[in-house]
Amino acid sequence: MKTETTLSRAAIIHGYGATPEDHWFGWLAERLEADGVPTVIPALPDPDHPDPGRWAEALRAGVGTPDEHSAIVAHSLGCLTVLRHLCALPDPWRLGTLVLVSGFLDRLPALPELDAYIGDGCEVDGLADRVGRLVVMRSDADPLVPSGHTDRLAERLGVPVTVVPGAGHFLASDGFTTLPEALEALTP
Repeated sequence: MKTETTLSRAAIIHGYGATPEDHWFGWLAERLEADGVPTVIPALPDPDHPDPGRWAEALRAGVGTPDEHSAIVAHSLGCLTVLRHLCALPDPWRLGTLVLVSGFLDRLPALPELDAYIGDGCEVDGLADRVGRLVVMRSDADPLVPSGHTDRLAERLGVPVTVVPGAGHFLASDGFTTLPEALEALTP
């Protein structure tokens, strides 16, 4: 059964060490496409050795400037990359829906190799005012992104956090090859 949506396009942004074919990304894209929403999953270059400039360029090329009928779903380091992309866009712009899964702004104790990429995070004040629907979700047992990191991001964006019990880091190895919660967040 098709879900009614006002979305005209969507993008799914993977994170560190992932590809567009990993985890639940392809499942979500297939579901959106089946509902008539053209969806892209840009391949961010060299995901095992992310470079902020190269990832930013890939987002500019793959996502561009959103509008009120666009949706972006991002996972983990992809969340920080998307937030930086949005903050760098020239005015005016709006985004219909933003879903951040295991997002963060702070350095990760479990992944010090990402310290240079993460740096000082991203200034997100005022960003939520440009987004129609904003969802931040996390697991209650993420071994890579501390729950406090995602909670802080949600607080800075002014939204409650959605907790998915037992989801780990939302990886296929955690049992996540589908993510109905993300699809639900995209449909009114």
